[in-house]
Amino acid sequence: MIVEDPDQLTADVIAVMDRTQDPRLREIMSCLIRHLHGFVREVRLTEDEFRTATALINEMGQLTNDTHNETVLMAGSLGVSSLVCMINNPGSSSRRTSQSLLGPFWRMHSPRTENGGSILRSATPGPALFMTGRIVDPNGEPIAGAEVDVWQSAPNGLYENQDSEQADMNLRGKFTTDADGRFWFRTVKPAGYPIPTDGVVGRLLAAQGRHPFRPAHMHALAYKPGFKTLISQVYLADDERLDSDAQFGVSRHLIGRLERHGEAHPTETVDAPWYSLDYTFVMQPGEATLPRPPIK
Repeated sequence: MIVEDPDQLTADVIAVMDRTQDPRLREIMSCLIRHLHGFVREVRLTEDEFRTATALINEMGQLTNDTHNETVLMAGSLGVSSLVCMINNPGSSSRRTSQSLLGPFWRMHSPRTENGGSILRSATPGPALFMTGRIVDPNGEPIAGAEVDVWQSAPNGLYENQDSEQADMNLRGKFTTDADGRFWFRTVKPAGYPIPTDGVVGRLLAAQGRHPFRPAHMHALAYKPGFKTLISQVYLADDERLDSDAQFGVSRHLIGRLERHGEAHPTETVDAPWYSLDYTFVMQPGEATLPRPPIK
């Protein structure tokens, strides 16, 4: 094909995309070209800006490694991760659903932990937190035998894969729900933290005058055949940045019931203050598939 002008160029590229045999890939690629070419036209992208953009994409790939995923971080910072989650779980603002962002720090093969156990694998200073979770179906019936991965940052704002002072798999665990759909464990109260800012995402936030902080939260991933794999984050109600999350992940339903206790724990050797967090997760019927881990 001989290209004569910008309009013909776009039409020719779409025509090539329309030859794609797989119908879903054909739909995605044709739509991508229409919007991508339309974006270039709308902003009148300069050659220098185009070269800068491709260099940034290359840099995000180069910054991604076994412990950090710059591309996932960028998707969250642009609101794309939350948009994909909302579109694929409609009614999240009005109906009870617990789907949220996977985030860039989930690892497979978390240590199996008995209910009531601790996910502290190394000394981790901070106020004690006792979390009780419950997994139910859309009718509120308990889901027994679900495997639940939990992971969180330490009070210093770092996940164990970011911090050489923490043991491998610190603040990570895999639980199995009991007959009432419950799982429970001891940990430390997580803190809000800044996402990594030493790469492309950090420069974007600085250029936009945005802070890099995420509000304090606990991650959970629940798996059981017959149900759509649940990926969720539970946010602590006392965090001051609930309404300015750098990753656009907070919805009202995902704010957990956090209680501060000013007296010693009645059964554990825990001084005041300590905290308790209760949250009920709702799983939807569907296919049980695990996501690809963003880090190793």
